[in-house]
Amino acid sequence: MAAAKTLLIVYHSMTGGTRQMAEAAQAGAVAEGSVVVRLLHAAQAGPDDVLAADGYVFATPENLAAISGQLKDFFDRCYYPALDRINGRPYACLICAGSDGQNAVRQIDRIATGWRLKPVAEPIIVCTHAQTPEAILASKHIGAEALERCHALGEALATGLALGVF
Repeated sequence: MAAAKTLLIVYHSMTGGTRQMAEAAQAGAVAEGSVVVRLLHAAQAGPDDVLAADGYVFATPENLAAISGQLKDFFDRCYYPALDRINGRPYACLICAGSDGQNAVRQIDRIATGWRLKPVAEPIIVCTHAQTPEAILASKHIGAEALERCHALGEALATGLALGVF
């Protein structure tokens, strides 16, 4: 019997929006039933976690048109230890943005390209339209439709891992 596949979800969240998205993806992945799902805050995830996983979801707010500093720190700590050791593994990303989110997606895609990961889903970008300092710093509530898309992404990625599609 083959060992269970592992999906690693790495996230950072300052105001709760990205955390809600990551937790929805986790719930979807867990619903698949046979894949081990690990949800780790970016500050807690390290190279051993990356190497032990068979697939990834990277979730971040877009801060100043970039991935969050803590997700960047995760990639900085893990990039070289994982380089050429995780080629071909699948990934997807979740972005909680105030206006656009596209640059955070581009940054993750560039890092994933260096790791030779395979994108297996369109990025999910949830735009909160937070534009004032008060709105940007306020706790976020992600709507049910967006959370359902995150849930479906987690379930699809876990199912693909379980079936050996990825």
